[in-house]
Amino acid sequence: MKSKANTKVTGQKVITGLLGAVMGSILAVSCSSGKSTAPAEAKRPNIIVILSDDIGYSDIGPYGSEIKTPSLDRLASEGIRFTHFYNTARCSPSRASLLTGLYPHQAAMGHLATRPLWDEPGYLDDLNRNTATIAELLKEAGYATYMTGKWHLYGMNASELPQGPDVDTSNWPLQRGFDRFFGHLSGSCSYWDPFTLLSGNKFIAPGEGFYYTDAISDTAVKYIRENPAGKPFFFYVAYYAAHWPLHAPEEEIAKYDGVYDIGWDSLRAQRFSRQKELGVVTPNHRLSERTETIPAWEDETMKEWQERRMETYAAMIDVMDQGIGRILKALEEKGELDNTIILYMQDNGGCAEPVLTNRMAKPLTDEQKVLKPYPQGEILTVRKPEYTRDGRFIRTGRGVMPGPADTWVAYGEEWANASNTPFRYYKSFVHEGGIATPLIVHWPAGLARKGAIVDEPGHLIDIMPTCLELAGVKYPAEFHGAMTTPPEGLSLLPAFEGKKLDREFLFWEHEGNRAIRMGNWKLVSKVATPMEFTPEDEKSWELYDLEKDPSETENLASKYPERVKKMAAKWEEEAVRLKAKPWPWDKGAQKSGE
Repeated sequence: MKSKANTKVTGQKVITGLLGAVMGSILAVSCSSGKSTAPAEAKRPNIIVILSDDIGYSDIGPYGSEIKTPSLDRLASEGIRFTHFYNTARCSPSRASLLTGLYPHQAAMGHLATRPLWDEPGYLDDLNRNTATIAELLKEAGYATYMTGKWHLYGMNASELPQGPDVDTSNWPLQRGFDRFFGHLSGSCSYWDPFTLLSGNKFIAPGEGFYYTDAISDTAVKYIRENPAGKPFFFYVAYYAAHWPLHAPEEEIAKYDGVYDIGWDSLRAQRFSRQKELGVVTPNHRLSERTETIPAWEDETMKEWQERRMETYAAMIDVMDQGIGRILKALEEKGELDNTIILYMQDNGGCAEPVLTNRMAKPLTDEQKVLKPYPQGEILTVRKPEYTRDGRFIRTGRGVMPGPADTWVAYGEEWANASNTPFRYYKSFVHEGGIATPLIVHWPAGLARKGAIVDEPGHLIDIMPTCLELAGVKYPAEFHGAMTTPPEGLSLLPAFEGKKLDREFLFWEHEGNRAIRMGNWKLVSKVATPMEFTPEDEKSWELYDLEKDPSETENLASKYPERVKKMAAKWEEEAVRLKAKPWPWDKGAQKSGE
């Protein structure tokens, strides 16, 4: 049966087994609203969903990394880890799927929340009103709802602040179910001076000593401490780390001095070895070949710069993990950790985007050496200003040592390839390197299999149904006057106990890259040019048996042409139903506003 068949929590259903010991007295709600009818004495769990940004499969300790992540290590050792969990390959689509339980095109978020927008229904890229978010439904069911971090679900110009009294705030966090919000609306920004930084619905400027990752964590701690006693809460902590630009405090970068002198080839081999020891890869996994555009480490001519890039990236993840540790401490202090389920995941694979590093950095001109500060309280109106708030010119290009506020670079394809060990490709592609994410689940009162590895396939579309079942809430057929699209995902609660999920397929499309997984078989395609689609691309399917070859190293398409044909037909059928088609990727397609 299709995945949507099991999305709704059955009315008056009593959850059984281990989870029932915690949840047994929670009843489902009426079919027309999200308001809970559970008995007052039922203690529903708090729910925290943590989503990090542009981090690869092997970048955290429980999945093979050398980066110091003791908080995530703790969550994994006391909880469970999924090894076949998926995102949608890109920031905005993943956020839409997580919050709505839908494939991104169904939520009108088929590409990116950045104007100008496309005309097709699946690509309007402004979260539509035929969806309800987890926050909206749990708020009506009596939960407090909080969010800190990156939103990126509001269709806006990529570089300019939305201004004026008539700005549409209908898809800002407070208008989509959150009681309290601190974070930024847009995609990329500086960690030292974020663009579109909000407190509630008000644009704000950062204070002195501001570092965005710490601000996200510390505000989360504040909201948890201020949550009313006895009131369950849903918290969406959407870290911006470790999205470019590479910014981190110098003392945190220094902790990784010399760690990456071994280079990306040795790093990948070491991570793969640790992954085997941890059990997050199987004996059938193979370490994919280094991407042909990446030189061997011994041939790299800018080693010091390359090492600094990865040192800074590692520091960004380290600081995030420290913040997660402070969140855990706040829960413990309130006596809420045992009854809080925490789900950690990532929005896409490691990012290979060069980000202004295709050319060598140029020396500063005499004019650029002149300090040009702007007031501390002034609202930043562009994504990347020319100068820092204290007046320094922001430097880009190969050779710029990242970390400080006056730099703007990424870590590139070389290190992204290591981040995604053992997989191929990166963010935006729907091969495993673009869509595979860790999922760590921690719930002391509700999980018995401490440290267990779960190989059952899951997807971000499953987070909404899981949260609703945990809270005893039924998804409504209508919400705030609009007919809703039922979630495509499944509750993951059976998988927590080692049971199989009744799912026919998982579906992907991004910028013309396509995939469908049916059982252990995956059909996948990569377009020659992103956001273009040609007759040649139509035929460029690859087929993999993910049980025998989970790293996608042996293309079986020529060996099983009938299977390719059948799965391709299924992809086409679902592409229409899920609104991936009609799509704007045909060569020459026009964007609205152009």
